[in-house]
Amino acid sequence: MEKLHRAMRPRRAMVLAAGLGSRMRPLTDDMPKPLIKVGGKALIDHVLDRLATAQVELAIVNVHYFADRIERHLARRQRPKIVVSDERDRLLGTGGGAVNALPKLGPAPFFHVNSDTIWIEGVTPNLDRLAAAFDPARMDALLLLAPTATSIGYEGRGDFALAPDGRLRPRAEHELVPFVYAGVAIFAPALFESAPEGNFPLSLLFERAAAAGRLHGLRLEGRWIHVGTPEAIAEAEAAILASAA
Repeated sequence: MEKLHRAMRPRRAMVLAAGLGSRMRPLTDDMPKPLIKVGGKALIDHVLDRLATAQVELAIVNVHYFADRIERHLARRQRPKIVVSDERDRLLGTGGGAVNALPKLGPAPFFHVNSDTIWIEGVTPNLDRLAAAFDPARMDALLLLAPTATSIGYEGRGDFALAPDGRLRPRAEHELVPFVYAGVAIFAPALFESAPEGNFPLSLLFERAAAAGRLHGLRLEGRWIHVGTPEAIAEAEAAILASAA
């Protein structure tokens, strides 16, 4: 079984880095959010370092806002290999950006990660746990979920309810649910079959997969850090320092 899981481990990843980072203003007035430093390291490098440790060989990074600066920054990296998905002419959203990158990602399941997500690991790395738990026979997507009650810097109403069998139900309007999407997942290309064209959010595909019983979740081990505003940076850095003590 262990050999099977190793053979199925995703070797490619999509990293979302094209957004405008509006909630991070004024920091993002002259800098893309993925290059904002937390704990002395750019947000996108926190993500890419995790992917390299998880044996990802190729990362597709989409760019739009301050695209040239992100490309120059990424040119310094050796692992994983970086391929840019250029969205300079049109911002495609979280869903459209992934559809645009599918030819580069290939036919196998892949990691999909927001460039601004940070988490403190538990005993077993969470990307390893996702890879071991993903079953393409039952799932089109497996999302890493953080408990709203223990996440750092998050004060929202949550995104999903998690059933005992791992299936997810999106939050209804005005409802409170216990889990928030941590911006990390494994997607099968089947998730994008008959997807809309142009700019659209991943939430449309999540809702469709959930209705078919093929949207699953895995609870994060450790703690998720939501760096959504400039004020949250200090809180994130304090949490990272505390975890290393």
